[in-house]
Amino acid sequence: MQVLAVEGRWARCRGRDGDQQIDLCLVGDVQPGTWLMTFLDAARSVMTAEEAAQSSAALDALAAVLAGTDDVSTYFADLIDREPQLPDFLKVAP
Repeated sequence: MQVLAVEGRWARCRGRDGDQQIDLCLVGDVQPGTWLMTFLDAARSVMTAEEAAQSSAALDALAAVLAGTDDVSTYFADLIDREPQLPDFLKVAP
């Protein structure tokens, strides 16, 4: 969701399903325009615009699958034509 206005520990935000009041206790101060990962009316983390777009595309892919689509590659353009990257803690030491 994107922050529209902040009032104390609450933000009025706009997301896929309209506007909501979001609790900011877990993320602290934010400014209008900030993107937030939210769950159960609370902000869980601050996101970049790119992360928000990727999350939105993933939700679009889920909706497409639920509607019967079997090819979701267009929703994951950032993953096409690249090798998966392991996090450092899973890599084998040389």
